[in-house]
Amino acid sequence: MTWRSTTETSDKLLGSLPYLLPLLDAILVGRALFKLIANFPVLAPVGEVLWLLTTPVRIAYSLMPLGLGSLVVFFALFLLVVRNPNISHFIRFNTLQAILIGFIISIGGLLLGLLQLPGLELIIDSFYNVLLFGGLAAVGYSIFQCLMGRYPEIPTISEAVNIQIGRF
Repeated sequence: MTWRSTTETSDKLLGSLPYLLPLLDAILVGRALFKLIANFPVLAPVGEVLWLLTTPVRIAYSLMPLGLGSLVVFFALFLLVVRNPNISHFIRFNTLQAILIGFIISIGGLLLGLLQLPGLELIIDSFYNVLLFGGLAAVGYSIFQCLMGRYPEIPTISEAVNIQIGRF
């Protein structure tokens, strides 16, 4: 859907950049699986490419003191991009959607971290993998749709984004 604003090439690229944040969140949540993938020479390049894609985000996070990088980046994106009516609707929509996807992945990872009970390791690892693959699927779909110039419609998340963006 492209009726909300024009989708120029610059908007397409800038709209897909915020999805690097939830991509990093998904990789960090699923790091155990990536360690396993590194043992298979055929699959190792996949992990290396994903790690390379998130390098700018990791650098931005590392520049912030006391490990507050993700919080500073969140507020910067929300206040400077999402709430700025001078920026195209397409970029604002995708930025807020990326923030929400990252939030869901992070909260899921935190909750699973609290459930570290003996005997439930397999179940908890399975949920970590669900967060990883769900995050990768949402991010991959969203980036593809952005590059095609379409709004990535993810049920419930996109509806929440539309409600929020409609206010600003």
